[in-house]
Amino acid sequence: MPLVAHTKLPSYDRLRQEGHEVLDPDRAVHQDIRELHIGLLNLMPDAALQATERQFMRLIGSCNRIAQFYIHVFTGPGVARQGAAKKHVEQHYEDFERLKVDGLDALVITGANPANPDITQEGFWPDLVEAMEWGGENTCSVLCSCLATHAAFKHFHGIERTKLPDKRWGVYSHDVTNQSHPLVANVNTRFDAPHSHVYGLTKGEVESVGGHVLAYSKEADFHLAVSADGFRYVYFQGHPEYDIHSLLKEYKREAARYVDHIRDDYPPFPEHYFGKETKQILSDYRIKIDTSRKSGKQPPEFPEREIIPFIHNTWSDTGKAMFNTWLGLVYQLTNKERIKLFMPGVDPDDPLDWKQTKAA
Repeated sequence: MPLVAHTKLPSYDRLRQEGHEVLDPDRAVHQDIRELHIGLLNLMPDAALQATERQFMRLIGSCNRIAQFYIHVFTGPGVARQGAAKKHVEQHYEDFERLKVDGLDALVITGANPANPDITQEGFWPDLVEAMEWGGENTCSVLCSCLATHAAFKHFHGIERTKLPDKRWGVYSHDVTNQSHPLVANVNTRFDAPHSHVYGLTKGEVESVGGHVLAYSKEADFHLAVSADGFRYVYFQGHPEYDIHSLLKEYKREAARYVDHIRDDYPPFPEHYFGKETKQILSDYRIKIDTSRKSGKQPPEFPEREIIPFIHNTWSDTGKAMFNTWLGLVYQLTNKERIKLFMPGVDPDDPLDWKQTKAA
């Protein structure tokens, strides 16, 4: 599914450089391929703003070539922006009010860094609720990532996320728990997926309100779930969009906080992500940091280049397959007119005929 560079968003140029197919609008209009318009509400903080754009755009752009994808990136006024990130949003992000008028076929809502134990007190909460409600009423499907999943269960079902004893951070093995659902029908029955969150929901909580868990880990709990109807809301608690170095970059930031005395403890390793070579390099790095502290010398540079050759990606193919299927279903179900919800004959309460099939 080629992306169409319908705005001057810099991520399009970056994706071209990485080898992804990105069409100019003039070329796109001369191809007899249906358009799909996907909203991307980006709630991530400034440092991860553009990286998150690219991660989700890669997933969408790497899917089957059945449509041309127009990605409409926007954020909410409740998300504080500064400096280059603020300028980037002002120059390249779209207006949600305009998107409401034009319509969207589906909506993706990113996660965010939690700053408040009460999720309803986050600055972006009103914007997030508005997007979730509007998307549920006006798009074929809303895909929620991590904190957005927690927000959906709080807002729609009154279920509070739980503060975990320790941050759930790493790459975990998951089992497909419901192979009858189209979203997981074509993926391995066991696969890896990254997680990174300090709050969590459980499989039991999802199922208590009629939701369906499609992928589950004994260590990390659920990765993928859907709403009771099977499709209108798709919930990821893990991060299929992460690229190979996302957890490494996150670890680097936490190590920098230790160097700068912002955190007292040296960060623990993300689980099942670093091999023995990397752990040894980072253990040596900690010794060097502590030695430099005692001597008053400049701390050493983070050994990122030494580590990169030892990092492996064991999850992207499955993440692409899930997004591929999700977007393929959007293509089949959504109306060709963006402001209309479904194709004629689709039941909004059971768009996949999945519940009916299960009952039979």
